[in-house]
Amino acid sequence: MIKGLLRFIIAIIFIASGFVKAVDLVGFSFKMEEYFSPSVFNMPFLEKFALLFSIIVVVLELFLGFLLLLKLKLKFTLSALIALCIFFGFLTFYSAYFNVVTDCGCFGDAIKFTPWESFVKDVVLLVGLVILFILYRKEFTKKDAYSDNNKPENNKFKSVALGVFCGIMIVIMSMGIINEPIIDFRDYKIGTDLKAEKAKINKNPSEYKTVYSMKNSKTGEVLKVNQDDYVNQTKYWEEGSPWKIEEGKNESKLIKEGYKSEIVKFKIEDPTGIDLTDEIINAPKAIIVFSYHPKEVSPELIKNVEAKVNAQKGALIYGVSTDQTTFKTIKNAMMDGTAIKTIARSNPFVLTLEKGKIVAKQPAKKYID
Repeated sequence: MIKGLLRFIIAIIFIASGFVKAVDLVGFSFKMEEYFSPSVFNMPFLEKFALLFSIIVVVLELFLGFLLLLKLKLKFTLSALIALCIFFGFLTFYSAYFNVVTDCGCFGDAIKFTPWESFVKDVVLLVGLVILFILYRKEFTKKDAYSDNNKPENNKFKSVALGVFCGIMIVIMSMGIINEPIIDFRDYKIGTDLKAEKAKINKNPSEYKTVYSMKNSKTGEVLKVNQDDYVNQTKYWEEGSPWKIEEGKNESKLIKEGYKSEIVKFKIEDPTGIDLTDEIINAPKAIIVFSYHPKEVSPELIKNVEAKVNAQKGALIYGVSTDQTTFKTIKNAMMDGTAIKTIARSNPFVLTLEKGKIVAKQPAKKYID
């Protein structure tokens, strides 16, 4: 009874984790790119394979989780899940200890975990899997070895269920890659009122304080000093002081958690730096063409999208990207590439707002069809 319940809970956790990533594989690949970036594992040559690695990880989670749920090939399944958990545990510990990836993406955008919370989750899952391995070891048979050459010993129903499950997941993953996620867990889902969200953020903002890394040029001593102590204690900044700020080692520390929303990063500027955000979210209708990798978009597609949006009378129109020369016949504006990726996964895509409310979000290719 207990081992059956534990097996069910762990299986559901892996399936749920895999599912929320499966519906948004492109979004998960962005997270993989973070791990491959120079600031983390310094393997930028793997960034172009981020989507492939994302598919592999998600398939393993879903397939192994469903095998565990159906109690198929337990020895192989539990061993593989333990190995997967150890791998995840290494990534989350590295992220937490070195504070390099602040959200592991374990449950996509559906549930956010801090790196340390993710690491604890992986440890708990690992302990649970080891316990299951011990509890079920007497049920391991030769037919349940690590190889999958033998047919499952369970009935045909389980095999059919596994096949149907895999088929459904393939369809869901394909739709997320080709278009947009079929279930949108992001803050920018259709129906979101950006103006209202901005008001909530402004009413209850998060508060941060700078923590300086100070080094004594005479003794070599290094101290962490918050901004208040730095200002109030003249020994750190008075003329002739041996204490010097170590450039690049200062930290921003969260003092008060405010209203949490990715929309805090929704800031659009013209090429000269003038903020256009209020103009856009207050317009009766705004059509915005976004591109986070403009150099990867064909000029022909850009031309067709511009022609389509220019035909929309009475709408405020902007082309927003990371390059101020991307668009030729509509006004160019700038936004951080990571923030653009948060809104939608397609490159490029078209966002339609009515008085700040998201009413449509489409890949550009689908928009012009």
